[in-house]
Amino acid sequence: MTSLDGLKKFGIATFAALALSSAASAQDREFGGEIELVDPDVFRVCADPNNMPFSNEAEEGFEQAVARLLAEKLGRSEVSYTYFPQATGFVRMTLGSNLCDVIMSYPQGDELVQNTNAYYRTSYALVYPEGGDLAGVETLEDEKLKDKRIGIVAGTPPATYLARAGLIGKAKPYQLMVDTRITNSAKAMIDDLSAGEIDAAVLWGPMAGYYAKIASEDYTVVPLVHESGGPATTFRITMGVRPSDQEWKRTLNRAIQQNQTEINDILLSYGVPLLDESDNPIEPSDAAAMTDDPMPSDGETQKAPEDAGDAVEPEAGTKG
Repeated sequence: MTSLDGLKKFGIATFAALALSSAASAQDREFGGEIELVDPDVFRVCADPNNMPFSNEAEEGFEQAVARLLAEKLGRSEVSYTYFPQATGFVRMTLGSNLCDVIMSYPQGDELVQNTNAYYRTSYALVYPEGGDLAGVETLEDEKLKDKRIGIVAGTPPATYLARAGLIGKAKPYQLMVDTRITNSAKAMIDDLSAGEIDAAVLWGPMAGYYAKIASEDYTVVPLVHESGGPATTFRITMGVRPSDQEWKRTLNRAIQQNQTEINDILLSYGVPLLDESDNPIEPSDAAAMTDDPMPSDGETQKAPEDAGDAVEPEAGTKG
């Protein structure tokens, strides 16, 4: 399994023929002989119904917060969602069926969709109790991890480094392929860390940061940027659009560039460990530092004002 296989478990399925829906509001722009079917009034998002911190049906995810921001900036009247679990068939049943126009998080380099420019860069991360005997650990080869039981999602890139460091024998595996409507490997891992079932957890950065942030205990989240000689642990994340939607891709690229600081602040508010191209952490803007944390608390939905409209991880499922 390659590192992209672990990243949100996007499959290598073949696109179904794009169904030309009869939506009256679709734009009929041609590029290279193909018609773009992007709604000019509604920001239509393909999303998982239960995959925090990315998205859920209560519109509490950071993808949905970013969607609301871009919809407002692009003058869209509202945001709508087509929900489908990020398992096999996700792209085919959503973007590929013209039910929505953008997947908000997609790894750069995957050929199943057309990628926009990357709007964030992050990595897998190590999570352990703050102030404990693992304080200062920054790599999976640290001697402090010897004899520790570490949670790892099977089939993800860090598993290679755990094996090389001789830690896989005592590791506790968690499922890579899950139905997010039923279970959540990231939440289960942090719950086990809180209960003392494991000593540390290795997760995809956005999930590591988010679940560590909302946990009742204090945790340290360390991006795994010092591992070498094996699969990549750091990835650029883009938005995904249909291969025919060239003008839509350019529109989103401009919106990303013009609103990058606000996008960063949204992701950081969810605990996402953002990295620049030199693997240095990205900090919140001065404006964000002066405001309250916009991330919704448990059970609290964060929605846009009425006049503004509604709003991989790797452990989410296989997109195909």
